Amino acid sequence: MKRTTIYLYAALALTAGLAACTQDEPSSPAGGAEGAAMTFTATGLSSAGTRAPVDGDWDGVTDVAVRMGGDVKAYTVTPDATDNTRATLASDNPHYWTGHDEATVTAWWPYNGEEDLPAVKVRADQSGDEDFRESDLIAAEEQTVTYGAPTLAFAHRTALVRVALTTYTDGLASVQLTGLSTVDGNPAAITPHAEGNDTYAALVAPQTVTAGTAFVTCTFADGKSYVYRMKDTTEWKAGEEYTYTVSLAAAKDPGYTDDGQGNYTVTSAEGLKNIAKLVNEEGQTDIDITLTGNITLTGDWTPIGTESQPYTGTFDGGNYTITGLTVTGSDKYAGLFGYIGDDGKVKNVTLKDVKIESDNDMSDVGGVAGWSDGTLENCFVSGSVSGRGKNSIVGGVVGSQTGGSITGCSSSATVNAGNTAGGVVGGTNNGATLTACYATGSVTLVSNGTDSYFAGGVVGTNGGGILTACYAWGSVTGSGNGTVYVGGVTGSNDSGTLTACYHAKGTVKGSDGATGGVAGRKGLMPYGGIITACYWGDNGQEQGIGEDQVGTGETTKVDGTDVTWTSAMTSMNEALQSAGSAWSYTIGEDFLPTLEPGQQ
Repeated sequence: MKRTTIYLYAALALTAGLAACTQDEPSSPAGGAEGAAMTFTATGLSSAGTRAPVDGDWDGVTDVAVRMGGDVKAYTVTPDATDNTRATLASDNPHYWTGHDEATVTAWWPYNGEEDLPAVKVRADQSGDEDFRESDLIAAEEQTVTYGAPTLAFAHRTALVRVALTTYTDGLASVQLTGLSTVDGNPAAITPHAEGNDTYAALVAPQTVTAGTAFVTCTFADGKSYVYRMKDTTEWKAGEEYTYTVSLAAAKDPGYTDDGQGNYTVTSAEGLKNIAKLVNEEGQTDIDITLTGNITLTGDWTPIGTESQPYTGTFDGGNYTITGLTVTGSDKYAGLFGYIGDDGKVKNVTLKDVKIESDNDMSDVGGVAGWSDGTLENCFVSGSVSGRGKNSIVGGVVGSQTGGSITGCSSSATVNAGNTAGGVVGGTNNGATLTACYATGSVTLVSNGTDSYFAGGVVGTNGGGILTACYAWGSVTGSGNGTVYVGGVTGSNDSGTLTACYHAKGTVKGSDGATGGVAGRKGLMPYGGIITACYWGDNGQEQGIGEDQVGTGETTKVDGTDVTWTSAMTSMNEALQSAGSAWSYTIGEDFLPTLEPGQQ
């Protein structure tokens, strides 16, 4: 039996090919005497494929029609005991030898009382075993049999078309062969027989299928149908088998919808992963993304956006929560986003129970983004964020912020780094702004070098950023080799600005002379930093600034009285108003501010 396997790829293109068919050679049955009843040996069927008659052999075949001259007789089939591809045909009302002359015989199955070999006519519904088997037509047409060795070599008059479905079959309701020839009353569509393992088979009349014909239609329970077309014109020949491997990847719900204008609405965790692929692998970096519900992620996450292809669209979390974001390995930029460009914006999302870490020696790691030049608003992070490399820069929300703004964002995540660690941001530069942001998780820096290293409750090192009304109340610890600068708000305010920022509580611990309740270092020579109306509470430090190099500094310790606490709160809210922010603080318990969001 000839077999051809055709593979279908994602473009929904089909290709068919043919191979040679081999039939069994006939054997010689016992001869009969002159005038004796004719019996025949039937051969020609192959057991190599699943095919009617049952499994490609003579089992299950009962009566065969044998026509000689104008006379048709019914012959009973007895399969060979050792080889079911062969059978003996005998009859209680047989044809007879009238001499030793050769005879011309035509035989076929199934037999329904016809006077001649019928045309091929298959059933429209072949889903049942019997309907599938009886759609076949096997025949030995106009064959010459000889006295002493009357052998009939049968062949299938139908073609077998098999469809193997791959990739996705969840919710599959039906499979049909369509666009078929209706010659001799054959059906235009056939429901095939399920063979198992998402494979379907149908017997069809020999025919030519032209290129572009929609000949496989798969329909799902949601009513959506997927059509697959023949790529090249193909002839389905009698007795041959054709296998088409159909990928149903297009039927799989991508987990998002696309309005065709660059706006993507994410409905599942799988959808968010697929969106990341659109950005990272297909370069659709400026698409806008909106969540419609809470999402739980499993497995390792691939951050959205890279240094060469930064994300520049708008991601709106819709105030929903993404739980279980996990990034492990050697990503240089690690977070929900790897790299956010100048025009990128992320807002209104909570990242719960993150586990983000990188062992890349030069990593930038953050809950929302490893690196951001864009805009972040109203984002919250919990869990753990760490960089194990000795030059890692890590923040609870963003690793490195070299421009753009972060407003109303917070982190309760534990932060660990080898170079620079901050509760909200690892390091800022180039006029980046942080407004009304806070951190409540612990920040830990362990250095392994001979340079300068930084740990801060809000920002590890403020290399040029503007911090307004930001606060922290987690512990901040710096240790290791080199010079380690540790501050309740920032490790170093190199050339940046701190206005009305506050470290409320939690131990601030580092090297003597390089540790302060607000800043480990006020400014980096020769640039200088500016610190205005900043406060620190009971964090173990008696000085607001550790190393007072250059710049200006104004810090006040909150001693637990209403006077100093009210002064701190007033300064923070005045700073927000002056910056044009609608965010504000209210008085909380234990001298802890409570942030109230403004209009987004």
